Amino acid sequence: MTAAASHPVVAELIERHQATLTRAVEATGSRDYWSPYPEFPKAYGETGQADGQAAFEALLGSTVALEGQPGDGSTVGGETSPYGPELGVRYPKAEAEALIGAMEQARPAWAAAGPQARAAVSLEILARINARSHEFAHAVMHTTGQAYGMAFQAGGPHAQDRGLEAVAYAYAEQTRLPAQAQWTKPQGKRDPLSMVKEFVPVPRGLALLVGCNTFPTWNGYPGLFASLATGNPVLVKPHPRATLPLALTVQIAREVLAEAGFDPNLVTLAAEDEGGTLAATLAVRPEIKLIDYTGSTQFGDWLEENAKQALVYTEKAGVNSVVIESTDNYRGMLANLAFALSLYSGQMCTTPQNVLIPRTGVRTDEGGKSYDEVSADLAHAIEKLLGDDARAAALLGAVVNPGVLGRSVRAAEGEYGELALAPRAVSSEEFPGATIRTPALVKVDADKPDDRTAFAGECFGPVSFLVAVESAEAAVELLARTVREQGAMTASAYTVDAEVEAALVAAALDSGVSLSLNLTGGVYPNQTAAFSDLHGTGANPAANAAYCDGAFVASRFRTVEVRRHN
Repeated sequence: MTAAASHPVVAELIERHQATLTRAVEATGSRDYWSPYPEFPKAYGETGQADGQAAFEALLGSTVALEGQPGDGSTVGGETSPYGPELGVRYPKAEAEALIGAMEQARPAWAAAGPQARAAVSLEILARINARSHEFAHAVMHTTGQAYGMAFQAGGPHAQDRGLEAVAYAYAEQTRLPAQAQWTKPQGKRDPLSMVKEFVPVPRGLALLVGCNTFPTWNGYPGLFASLATGNPVLVKPHPRATLPLALTVQIAREVLAEAGFDPNLVTLAAEDEGGTLAATLAVRPEIKLIDYTGSTQFGDWLEENAKQALVYTEKAGVNSVVIESTDNYRGMLANLAFALSLYSGQMCTTPQNVLIPRTGVRTDEGGKSYDEVSADLAHAIEKLLGDDARAAALLGAVVNPGVLGRSVRAAEGEYGELALAPRAVSSEEFPGATIRTPALVKVDADKPDDRTAFAGECFGPVSFLVAVESAEAAVELLARTVREQGAMTASAYTVDAEVEAALVAAALDSGVSLSLNLTGGVYPNQTAAFSDLHGTGANPAANAAYCDGAFVASRFRTVEVRRHN
């Protein structure tokens, strides 16, 4: 037992959370459904939602306090909700030099604490975040534009699942080798050689988390908790438009660390105003040894090329494709795709973008369907799904930034091609200032150069392309080529043909993308479940790592051996 583990608070946390940690490690092996964090809002009490809203509203116009974090007393901030109002929340401003210096001072004690103590503290942080899931839901909703239901689930329990998953992998990898081993080598008639060998997991150093605008907690928690649980202090640099959810996370983490006898500067916040370049400044600091980033390909590539002193984990742009060759549940397929294309206005890295349809048509349980019929029927399915504005607003959420809105406008104006479905503005009675758009469906041809320019790269937001291809074989080839050249977080397909399915699986394995086949029910191609599904593969340009596997955590520490004779 380490000295930290004998601290009364840490010892109590280890006892309190050991069963959850053990179950989480088991879940990473079984891959069946499991979560300790309820995803239903009512599980948090009859007054949970009202209490969370009141807590969020109390934050508006205030300054988030980070007791003990270095700073000069000045503040930054300026988030405006995609639903209209300015939040008015301010955050302590801190210089990079001061933050890094404080974190370096805090680092040795955390490194010496050991895997068990670090896991227990991490699980307590997650437990306290979970207790405030409704408050976090409002914070996520009003910084990302996610509708409340999605913000609660994806920004709350599902994000917490991903954080816990990272802790479980981190604990398993750090304890894969025994802490101590007795080594005895027989020497025949001579006395055997005998040694005691210790295997000590040693953290890399300081970690930098660069948050994203759309999923600050869901995309942020894997790296945050993977680094923290492996002994690395974490410097959290949120997106300026989505600072609040990660600022609250940092605040809670610091409180738990202090109570457990650690320096709270093991987790710090580097907030900045819109247009700042703090992420680039921090990323090349020699003290930064780990970087987790979700966002544009341009900055992700820059990090990979310039932050040479660090291990860089990136999730960047990609183009997700769906192949429609045949189906035995045509209506179920249309409903599934309509939901997947509409959810959060397509502002997900896993949203399908290119729907590849053979010009010769598609075999279905309703008979043959031509390319034009499939296009029209999918458009109708979306119109039916989003026909009621109140329901549409609850599914679409709000457009997160002007760049996404611009792509929707260009689609509506016909810039990308002929429209199978024009986007429309949706009104919200609750949030009249929200910018909400339904998806646009654009008809393009894979063999026309101008069309290829439109659909070949990522078009992030509520715009999808119905791509006419020569055949099923051409669709499979185009899917694989797109993954290899542009990257993809997901791929999907519909087929009842065993040979086509085999070709799709082979193409997915060869290009390095996870594949969903024949989804017609309540599971959608843009959703992944912690402890079961891997988010990304790290095998194509869209991401160089996966949430979450052993590779995501194992290089965040190194095992150093100490040996001595008995």
